[in-house]
Amino acid sequence: MTTSRIIRFILLTLMAAPLAAVALPRADLVPGGVAVIPLASSDSGKPEVTYKDRKVMVVPDNGRWTAVIGIGLSAKPGRHVVTIKRDGATATVGFRVRDKQYESQYITLKNKRQVNPYKDDLKRIRDEQTRSRKAFATWTEQEVATSRFLLPVDGVVTGTFGKRRFFNKQPRRPHSGLDLAAPTGTPVQSPAAGRVVEVGDYFFNGKVVFIDHGQGLITMFCHMDSIDVAVNDILEPGQIVGEVGATGRVTGPHLHWTVSLNDARVDPALFLSGDSVASLDGI
Repeated sequence: MTTSRIIRFILLTLMAAPLAAVALPRADLVPGGVAVIPLASSDSGKPEVTYKDRKVMVVPDNGRWTAVIGIGLSAKPGRHVVTIKRDGATATVGFRVRDKQYESQYITLKNKRQVNPYKDDLKRIRDEQTRSRKAFATWTEQEVATSRFLLPVDGVVTGTFGKRRFFNKQPRRPHSGLDLAAPTGTPVQSPAAGRVVEVGDYFFNGKVVFIDHGQGLITMFCHMDSIDVAVNDILEPGQIVGEVGATGRVTGPHLHWTVSLNDARVDPALFLSGDSVASLDGI
């Protein structure tokens, strides 16, 4: 990325709020949730915080540095620990994760290949998984102005986060995002300032866009009909990135929206303002 692009990205991330007041997601200490942990005064140097050997977001909030940590769906209930490094010293802070049982969802697909791919499909799927992992692992150091998002599309919730999914009665991974049903061609907007780090047409996810919002906060949009952005494009909040579609493994047109924080898939609803949550039909 060119120097001018980097500068523009930094400026966009600073537009939504001053450095001393970052809008944080709602905390929910469950698998697939978010931990918000106050640290030292923001008058002192910014600490480096890690959780499960991954760097986590650290932002100023009410005069203190605050760690914002994604808790993976596979997290076990009980005590979890983050490591804090600053000025050559190391300390740990613990938090407790509660158990949460997500509902099950049974989906019937006519295209059995989307449940049990052909042998020739597997190499493509593995390559796409590698690209996805790389995108989700993206880390950029720029300050984050907000981690509260605009709703990417005006739609009806047809699949909530965390559901244990069964395709044609076969168990698959839990649902790692929020499904918003809308007519094909409905515009999809970037929920915050960011940079496009991956686009593609995947076997399961259809046409996809990954956006880096800074410090390990990544969003992914799947099943799009068209994509209007390219890798390294710098996006403003609300900028159109494409249109809702029915590509990949779907039963109808919708947007699958994933939010990832420190490479952990977390509930997108935690990153919406109260007004946005209230506008969701079906949740």
